[in-house]
Amino acid sequence: MRPLRILTWHIHGSYLYYLTQAPHEFYLPVKPGRPEGYGGRLRGIPWADNVHDVEAESVSQLDFDCILFQSRRNYEIDQYEILSEQQRSLPRIYLEHDPPREHPTDTRHPVNDPNVLLVHVTHFNDLMWNSGASPTRVIEHGVMVPESVRYTGELDRGLVVVNGLKARGRRLGADVFDRVSGQVPLDLVGMGAEQMGGLGEVLHQDLPAFQSRYRFFFNPIRYTSFGLAVCEAMMVGMPVIGLATTEMVTVVENDVSGYVDTNINRLVERMQMLLQHPQEAMRLSAAARRTAQERFSMQRFIHDWHNAFNSVTGGVQKLSPVVPRSVTGGLV
Repeated sequence: MRPLRILTWHIHGSYLYYLTQAPHEFYLPVKPGRPEGYGGRLRGIPWADNVHDVEAESVSQLDFDCILFQSRRNYEIDQYEILSEQQRSLPRIYLEHDPPREHPTDTRHPVNDPNVLLVHVTHFNDLMWNSGASPTRVIEHGVMVPESVRYTGELDRGLVVVNGLKARGRRLGADVFDRVSGQVPLDLVGMGAEQMGGLGEVLHQDLPAFQSRYRFFFNPIRYTSFGLAVCEAMMVGMPVIGLATTEMVTVVENDVSGYVDTNINRLVERMQMLLQHPQEAMRLSAAARRTAQERFSMQRFIHDWHNAFNSVTGGVQKLSPVVPRSVTGGLV
């Protein structure tokens, strides 16, 4: 049976890359200057041939099986600018990447439609949003890293991976990073990292090998979804240190795969201990990778998304044994 033709916007590049491992055709609208949501196949990611850039002004003339929204702007503005009336009645999914911002428990999701499937990326998000009449399901992250990359931890430093940390402030833990980096040697990478004394951006395809040499991964984020960067670090085998908030507490097990706490002083003590005892970091590494393989496998992720697409389109497509498209390039 033919693959589904899915229109979606480029909102989170690394997530989109993993999503497009599914055996369907994905179409990304592009506008001149590539403004937010219209970046298409941006550089630094090895896109497969099932991902297509399309001019936004031509979208209304194309045939699709499903529309996948990934932001409030997509749902409230973009669909009315680039989709035809007929396209707006196609099967629709809204992928919610984040927990509610306005109020952590009482915020009504912008989608309140029994005909739109609302997909949350964590159970924490599903718990906190008031999803109204929208049917919901949770599809946890799936990630892959090169088979040849494994944790070594030879650098006596920790690594932080956050895009735009300075601009995103307290929610993403800019102040936490400042506080901890004064006591523990940390390197910050990500877009705009230089603004906080960091090293700058590391391309997604280069990040696994880059981070594998660091002793541990530190996640300073107070309140967001469970980050792909954490999943990827664990898949490499990095011990994770982070705040005991959101979905983190269900993934990182203390003294097994890393350490989480709401007491920053205790986290600093744990980081200093791992810097002094690399053998302890290596012990945590094995469990971190095992957890990632069990919980964030691409096979499970692709199956979950395939089932979601089938559920809204009424399809009966069968999924062959899953081989993520980039496995042939050494990714697992």
